[in-house]
Amino acid sequence: MRKPRVVVLGAGYGGLMTVTRLQKLLGSNDAEIILINKNEYHYETTWLHEASAGTLHHDRVRYDVKNVINRSKVEFIKGTIEKINPDEKKVILENGEVEFDYLVISLGSDSETFGIKGLDKYAFAITNVNAARQIREHIEYQFATYNTEEEKDETRLSIVVGGAGFTGIEFLGELTNRIPELCEEYDIDRKKVRITCVEASPMVLPQFDRDLVNYAIALLESKGVEFHIGTAVQEAREDGVLIGKKDEEPQEVKARTIIWSAGVRGNSIIEKSGFESMRGRVKVNNDLRVPGYDNIFIIGDCSLIINEEINRPYPPTAQIAMQHGEVCARNVAKLVQGKTDLENFVFDDKGTVCSLGEDDAIGVVFGKKIKGTSASVMKKVIDNRALFMVGGTSLVLKKGKFKLL
Repeated sequence: MRKPRVVVLGAGYGGLMTVTRLQKLLGSNDAEIILINKNEYHYETTWLHEASAGTLHHDRVRYDVKNVINRSKVEFIKGTIEKINPDEKKVILENGEVEFDYLVISLGSDSETFGIKGLDKYAFAITNVNAARQIREHIEYQFATYNTEEEKDETRLSIVVGGAGFTGIEFLGELTNRIPELCEEYDIDRKKVRITCVEASPMVLPQFDRDLVNYAIALLESKGVEFHIGTAVQEAREDGVLIGKKDEEPQEVKARTIIWSAGVRGNSIIEKSGFESMRGRVKVNNDLRVPGYDNIFIIGDCSLIINEEINRPYPPTAQIAMQHGEVCARNVAKLVQGKTDLENFVFDDKGTVCSLGEDDAIGVVFGKKIKGTSASVMKKVIDNRALFMVGGTSLVLKKGKFKLL
């Protein structure tokens, strides 16, 4: 009798959490477990803003998938997924196909440009390791070129960040730490550097208390960030952006570097595969299965679960994806073992910390507001805990953050 085949798509937070838990819950004779990912490595999405700003080397944010899976129980396939055929129980890859009995989709997100003209052509998005590396190298190139050119182009020293959500603010925190180093390296007056943050909504970091947000804004402004809140990016161009409030004449901000961090959507494969979705996210059942498919789970950024308390979807975060992975693994194991009493997902909010650079942050942890150095220490603890949950002590020792004070 053939063993049931469990296929997990994506080695992000949710996918790796599912696989590392499944390999403990199921024996080699219980099921065949296959993990498919386009790269041989996992990257810490929540560290990409550091690699993008150049405050952390891009190799620090990633580790080999094979180092954290049990290869006697899990087969790893490096492959690019093109489409899923849910009714035929097949995953179509660029160079072949894989059949499944049970499927876990954890493919992460794509950048959402909301159809704004020029963004896809002229803006960078902090989406993966290669994108982060490209952003860092682009910024350094602008400073190096400014240093050597006879006729100085001031727009090379102008950086626009679209979005004052989590990613945007964390990137600004790192960037304001990196800029003085670049100015010293390339002999540039810090006052010539212009950093502009544009946020269309009237609020910065809406998930945080206003006192904490005001602290973050004041800190970043003291380091030279110019905020335009309630102001939309209307168009991106090769040499800058057009921004403006509703019903006002747009103004131009000249810049050679545009970073877009104002939105994500579920992976495009979700829509290509015919799943009913909203911006690439599928409203899953409480047990994380897709409505109409008892053998398919969607977790992480591609799933949509409503927070009943505020009647809004939970935001796509690493914390939620990892909790999805734990519940999903237990539910898949039950199905493999012939059980039907699946577990409902209930989010256990342990708190959120937003970094503002190497030694500053704001956060709410276990209901308590924190800011400054103590929040920064907690951020590093959270980062190390995520590593520990997937790869144990050895992964923390290899990749962890230990500069606490």
